[in-house]
Amino acid sequence: MKKYLQVLALLGVATTLTACGNLKKSNLANNATTTSNVKTKSYQTTNAGKNGYTVLLKNGRYVTSEISGLTATDNDNSVDTRELERGLVQISKNEYAPSSYVFQEGQHLDSSTVTDWLGRKSKDNPTGLNPAAGTKKHYNPYYLEEILEQDYLTGSGSNYHLGGVSIGLAMNSVDYYQKVKDGPQYQYDIPRSVQRAQGEKMAQQVIARLRKKKALKNIPITVGLFSKTSKDSLVGGSYFAYGTASANSSKITKWKSVSVKTQVLPTVGNAKAVNSNDASNFNSFKTAIQNYFPNISGVTATLRYDDDKLAQENISITTQFYGYEQTQSFTQLVLSTAKKYLANNVPIEIKIGSVDNVQALIAKETADSGYQVHIYGGE
Repeated sequence: MKKYLQVLALLGVATTLTACGNLKKSNLANNATTTSNVKTKSYQTTNAGKNGYTVLLKNGRYVTSEISGLTATDNDNSVDTRELERGLVQISKNEYAPSSYVFQEGQHLDSSTVTDWLGRKSKDNPTGLNPAAGTKKHYNPYYLEEILEQDYLTGSGSNYHLGGVSIGLAMNSVDYYQKVKDGPQYQYDIPRSVQRAQGEKMAQQVIARLRKKKALKNIPITVGLFSKTSKDSLVGGSYFAYGTASANSSKITKWKSVSVKTQVLPTVGNAKAVNSNDASNFNSFKTAIQNYFPNISGVTATLRYDDDKLAQENISITTQFYGYEQTQSFTQLVLSTAKKYLANNVPIEIKIGSVDNVQALIAKETADSGYQVHIYGGE
């Protein structure tokens, strides 16, 4: 199996977890111990945003997971990465309340272990979760593409301890393969029902293995099943089910379905809008700003729906001008137009920029917050 490491956008993850990145000293920092052989450790936390997790830092640094970015093949779609992490955080809130738990990227699965798990099962790799390749006539796909771990800690002062773990299993909706080396590429479509069946089976294996670790013997373990999109998709995948093995249990006895839909506007071909009113509002917004500035290369939006309700709207506007006054004037126009046409009860992010860089950002981080505006290179 080949390993492919992706550079993850940690800033995006931090935004998902906490709306504010200011650091504050926790009680843990004041209780750090020092010996002649042990370096002093200082712990801080980020301020939690509305309904977000506080993040535990060590020595002022964000703690990353060793397995972040490991994939089973080279067919990974980078647009899945943010949603794989964000979605697992949202699922975890159902099990580990942000008011009682702090977040840390997974620290219990190492890259060597996960590399083996993502590989095909064989005599040389008995822990592989993906099946043997099969034959040219009967190919077995890579069902599992990626594994994500998130840790949730409880406690106070110097007594923070692991309270729960969430695992994301990213299942392929399409597997790309070659029958012979350097030959033509084929694709194997994997229905959602098969993704779920394979995912649930793998989840039970993962939990049983995690229970062998001393630190994970007696804590809840939540597993989310994520469907990855095809490698040329413009939108990220989504979680479709999750379940939790209670403390001391090695099985998930009940799975819950998750309804998340993502769509790009304007729609392409005969694709139908998830919500016609949202599509109409976006088209009105798009028309208004294009009429004002004719030298706009493109305006697109990515909308996310949770349980068929609009939950997030991200808009990208590509311009062909570079002057500060043009950017400032256009940004103010976009702001007033957004207030007029776009939904006022969901988080919205609007990026304005050329092909080379971002020139301005307009955003409301929560459903009930006001827009914030930043023009890059401005006063």
